[in-house]
Amino acid sequence: MATWEQFESEASDLASVVRARFEKAETHILATLRKGGSPRVSGSEVAFRGPELSFGSMLNAVKALDLRRDGRCAIHAHPGEGDAKVSGVAFEVTDPEQKKIYTTGEEPPGDFHAFRLDLREVVLTAVEGDELVVRLWRPGLPVETFRRT
Repeated sequence: MATWEQFESEASDLASVVRARFEKAETHILATLRKGGSPRVSGSEVAFRGPELSFGSMLNAVKALDLRRDGRCAIHAHPGEGDAKVSGVAFEVTDPEQKKIYTTGEEPPGDFHAFRLDLREVVLTAVEGDELVVRLWRPGLPVETFRRT
């Protein structure tokens, strides 16, 4: 399992830029998988708590039910300068004391779902001069950079 902390340790420059992109806006786009395999996109907030990237959901929201069934997901930072995306597998945090650690601080009153993300891939895409530059990180591997003109 790859945590945000591992990503920071293996690719600190890229991690700081991606984190700044996520912290620049309150809401982002979470993509989950419906029962039939088609994508579902929903708004979501993220938080960087301890070594993890975490996010939550209202109790029994369809995105939470999607993640309980199949944790594969991607989160796209609110559009802006540079296009930041993380993908991986979401794991629900169910222990009440642990849930307090993984909250984003914006949960509605009452119970809610809290998830931590097992990172599988982080991508940052930006225009630099006349080139489209894509930086890709996967756990245990160096950052790869692709350039297109």
